[in-house]
Amino acid sequence: MKQNLLALLAGLLFGLGLCVSEMASPAKVLNFLDVAGNWDPSLMLVMGGALAVTILAFRLVLKRKEPIFSAEFKLPSGSNVDKRLLLGASLFGVGWGLIGYCPGPAITALGFGLIYPVIVFVAMIAGFMIHRLIFERNS
Repeated sequence: MKQNLLALLAGLLFGLGLCVSEMASPAKVLNFLDVAGNWDPSLMLVMGGALAVTILAFRLVLKRKEPIFSAEFKLPSGSNVDKRLLLGASLFGVGWGLIGYCPGPAITALGFGLIYPVIVFVAMIAGFMIHRLIFERNS
């Protein structure tokens, strides 16, 4: 129960941060990506701040022998770059560049009552299901 409550609080804090930094706004994101036109570099500060906090927090947290609300740390173990990773990263980047939403901001923007985040969310769930049908069925 504590783990779920902590996850909810972390998600709410993340969503609030996305709203305050305007990363849940596709126009803000698309202007950041438009380096040849109406470029808005302010999201570099948001990303840099997030990276700095992450680096510091990981150093502090990983000094512990175990997490507070779990038996062990669950860190990624893979480090190989293969075709599937490159294809997935490319699809993510193209999708983000075309519509201005990635998963976190899209889910956050569902609360704005607009139709576009709903379409993005439904497409994202469909993509998850297609991935499961193609890749997880064979394993």
